Amino acid sequence: MEQRLSLVTLGVHDLARARAFYEQGLGWRRGNTEDEVAFYQLPGLVLALWDRAELAADAGVPEGPGGFGGIALAYNTRSRDEVVEVLARARDAGGTVTKPATDTEWGGFSGYFTDPEGQLWEVAFNPFWSVDETGHTALGAADQD
Repeated sequence: MEQRLSLVTLGVHDLARARAFYEQGLGWRRGNTEDEVAFYQLPGLVLALWDRAELAADAGVPEGPGGFGGIALAYNTRSRDEVVEVLARARDAGGTVTKPATDTEWGGFSGYFTDPEGQLWEVAFNPFWSVDETGHTALGAADQD
């Protein structure tokens, strides 16, 4: 098996609300026109939004109660200032900032928000990683090829 991640699917309770958050709130563009699922092309992978009950049924697992699902998505930035900007945009779009941007013990700067469905996102500037002009994140700083 290749070391790769192709798709992240978020099971949501209210697809219309989730789409509005990502599309109108965050300004993302959907890559499909079907109503029952939303796909967003990201650098190197796809993010999908799908009805939570349908996702559970498709996976053959029972749908459990809400709460922390043991996963956090991450959005790495090119600067510390961009962390603050992204958290503010998420908050203004209806998300909840669960941890304001702060210096980290590992030398970076990060904060967290949840989208209106409770999906947890970390927004981080990591000075030891790079984010190129296309948005691809790589281990190692840009000047450490």
